Amino acid sequence: MRLARFVVILFLALASGSVMAQKAAPPVLFTIKRLSLDTAIKLAQTAIKTCRKAGVNVAVTVVDRSGHPQVVLRDTLAMNLTLTVSRDKAYTAMTFDAPTSSLEGRFSGPYSVPKISGLIISAGGLPITAAGAIIGGVGVSGAPSGLTDEKCARAGLEAVRADIEMSAM
Repeated sequence: MRLARFVVILFLALASGSVMAQKAAPPVLFTIKRLSLDTAIKLAQTAIKTCRKAGVNVAVTVVDRSGHPQVVLRDTLAMNLTLTVSRDKAYTAMTFDAPTSSLEGRFSGPYSVPKISGLIISAGGLPITAAGAIIGGVGVSGAPSGLTDEKCARAGLEAVRADIEMSAM
């Protein structure tokens, strides 16, 4: 009986040592960075103001890392369609971690990625990153040119860039 106890205790001691020698277990929880509501609003409002200076009314959508809209603003005279398009541009930029203008011409064929509902391969969407990690996307729609949409999105992003980068450290 004593020998059996000794063997069990010895086995448990050796087993616990070998477990500790193995690689550490992957984390159970992850910390995911997210934009604050105030930051997302500042980004969207700056994009709207920039487009107003160019004489256009647009919609701006900021999505989080999961692709869910966090802020949606539509200027007074922007068409209803701009809401859907701005959301899809933000989602696409976040998904591909790339400006949507850089995706134009990248896909071809009748069943290619851009045919998936919710994706728009057109200038005006930018990814939002912090310390090299994607944390969301911003999309602008309503200007006569996607390049103007992207310019407004970039202005909004630049208005909060320093705050985002400082918080990511």
